[in-house]
Amino acid sequence: MAGKTVRRRRITRDQWTAAAFLAPSLILIAVFVYGFISWTGYVSFSNWNTLTPDFSFAGLSNYLYLFSDFRFQADLRNTLFFTLFFIGMVIVLGMGTAILLDQKLKGESIFRNIFLFPMALSFVVTGVVWQWLLNPSTGFNQFLGVFGIQPRWYTDTNILAGFQWGAIEFGLPVAILAVVIAAVWQMTGFSLAMYLAGLRGIPEELREAARVDGASEGQVYRRVVIPMLMPITVSVVIIMAHISLKIFDLVYAMTGSGANFVTDVPGVYMFETTFRGNYYAQGAAIAIIMLVLVAVFIVPYLWYNRKGENR
Repeated sequence: MAGKTVRRRRITRDQWTAAAFLAPSLILIAVFVYGFISWTGYVSFSNWNTLTPDFSFAGLSNYLYLFSDFRFQADLRNTLFFTLFFIGMVIVLGMGTAILLDQKLKGESIFRNIFLFPMALSFVVTGVVWQWLLNPSTGFNQFLGVFGIQPRWYTDTNILAGFQWGAIEFGLPVAILAVVIAAVWQMTGFSLAMYLAGLRGIPEELREAARVDGASEGQVYRRVVIPMLMPITVSVVIIMAHISLKIFDLVYAMTGSGANFVTDVPGVYMFETTFRGNYYAQGAAIAIIMLVLVAVFIVPYLWYNRKGENR
C-alpha cells in the first residue's frame, strides 16, 4: 500500500546485554573449536611430517597411508569391538540395575551412590587401578590363582576369529575385553542415573493398567516400560559411542597400544604419531577421521532432536 511506512524492530537493551555476554563465548568457540578443527583439516592435507613445517599440498596421501597401515587397521578393529561391547554392557547393566533400584528398596540412596561413585574418578585413575587389578602377576589374579585360574587379561595377544572387509581384517582381540571391563565399571553409573530418571517418569497408572489386563511383571517391562525408555536408550548409545570412539586416557593409562597393537585405538596412535614421531600431518589425518566417526553418531542425533523440538 502506497504511503505505508515499515517500522523497524528496535533492539532492546536486554537483547544488547544478552549479545554482549554471549559474544566472548562465541568468539572463543569460533577460534578454539572450529578454527582449530579447520587448521587440523588443513594440516592433514599437507606434507608436514617432520619437525620443520611443510604446508605443501599432499592430497589424500596421509589418509591413504593410514588405511593401508596395519596399526591403523588394528585400531579400527579394536574401536569397533570396544564400542559394541562397551555400549551393550553399559545399557544392559545400567537398565538392569535401575530396574532393581526402582523396586523401592531400603537403602536405595546408598546403593545409588555406590554405583555413581566411579563417575567421580578420571579415566586415568580408573586405568591405573584396573591395570593393577588385572595384572597377571598381581591383584585379582592372585586370588584366581588359588583356584587354578590365571587369565592373561590385557597381556593376551590372541585374536579370535572374525571377518574381513576389503584389505582390513576384523577379529576380536581378547585383550580389548579388559579395557571394556574397566570402561563399563566407570560409566555404568551414568547409564543407571539416566534409566532411573526415566523409570521414575513413567506413570504408575500405565503399569497398573497392564497388570489389570493380565500382563505378568515381565510382560509389563517388555511391553510397557522398556519401550517407553527408548529415548533414554538412544541418548545413552549416543553418549557412550562418543566416549568410545575418542577414548584415549583410559587405554593409555591401562595398557598403552599393547603387544601387536591388541589394545591400540586411534587416540593413542594419534598421540604417539604426532607428539613422539613428529608426523604432524598423519596425526592430523587421524584426528579428522576420529571427528568424522563421532559426527556419524552425533549429527543425526542432534538433527533428530531439533526436528522433535520443532514439532
